Amino acid sequence: MLTERFLKDKRGAALDAEERDLLESAISEVRTFGPRATLVWAGDRVNHSTLLVEGFMSRYIDDRNGLRQLVAVHVPGDFVDLHAYPLKVLDHDVATMTTVTVAIVPHKKLDAITETRPMLARKLWFATLIDAAIHRGWLFRLGRLDAVGRVAHFLCETNARLVSAGLSDGHRFSLDVTQTDLAEICGLTSIHINRVLRHLREEGLCLFRASLVEILDAERLAARGQFDPAYLYIANLPAPDQRPNHD
Repeated sequence: MLTERFLKDKRGAALDAEERDLLESAISEVRTFGPRATLVWAGDRVNHSTLLVEGFMSRYIDDRNGLRQLVAVHVPGDFVDLHAYPLKVLDHDVATMTTVTVAIVPHKKLDAITETRPMLARKLWFATLIDAAIHRGWLFRLGRLDAVGRVAHFLCETNARLVSAGLSDGHRFSLDVTQTDLAEICGLTSIHINRVLRHLREEGLCLFRASLVEILDAERLAARGQFDPAYLYIANLPAPDQRPNHD
């Protein structure tokens, strides 16, 4: 089932079997794209939304010199551009990071869902709110954490999202992106990201090699990245006790 990972294990918003079947029937086609393919250009009119089935995708904005700033990374089970349904025109590009499989859902089919199935429409809305929560986590990561903390936070977040999608056992997961991608995600240079990954390895926190992430000490890695998964709204995912002390 193409939609099996969408809103899986989300608190208060997991789809029931009938809703999942209905969403499945709204898919018009399934397509595969290679790495670095742009699916949506900023400013273009969009008449469908894309559900990511396999692989990793990003949303980004180019500066005047053509250098991109990543603003989101998507994992399997994400409705990458569901916000395009009400907006119709996006202010950013949507592209693949790896080879991906995507399911296309025409906005006309979403019209029918929102008009006849208000509870499912509310869950689709919930999915866009999760995107917004992840974006706030992204801002916190770049604005308040040092280089090691940024990478630690991102790896913890990605692990939690992939656990929910059934693609991580909580300690190991595939992350088929380049170190340059990881540097862009965390606002670092390629040289700096090498130093950070070496530091995480030497401190016994995690390993990243050959597109495989192995978390060696989940509690310490979360503490180093000040990561609390509450904003992901995933059921049964333990949150580390690391609230700041304001005394």
